[in-house]
Amino acid sequence: MTAPETEGPPARPGMRAQAPVVAAVALGGAAGAAARYAATLGWPTPAGAFPWTVLWVNVAGCAAVGVLMVIVTEVRTAHPLVRPFLGTGVLGGFTTFSTYAVDVRDLLEDGRAAAGLACLAATPVVALTAVWSAAAATRSVLTRRHP
Repeated sequence: MTAPETEGPPARPGMRAQAPVVAAVALGGAAGAAARYAATLGWPTPAGAFPWTVLWVNVAGCAAVGVLMVIVTEVRTAHPLVRPFLGTGVLGGFTTFSTYAVDVRDLLEDGRAAAGLACLAATPVVALTAVWSAAAATRSVLTRRHP
């Protein structure tokens, strides 16, 4: 006697089918991380100072995510690798939660609790504001162009 067949979740594509997506994310991530590192070299944060470079990198990356997501989800159909390459890869590698967390920890350990807590609170607020405002501005510009 065999068990009755039931419908289960759809089968996930195998790794081979996902290889182009993984490659796009990896290549984009390398480019984004290199750009972030270049920003920290160009505008280094002195020891014990507020990490302005990382904050602005995260704000710029989040604003770019807002623009990208409007364009690829609301305006036009993009190639299937555009979003993984640019969104997850480039912008995911450019923005950084780990460096933000280390910067907060370093400020707190250096006895700069006010700066550490300000960074802890400000970064997600300004990053989310950047995503929202960039997406809204993109929609507004595109709506004016194509009523």
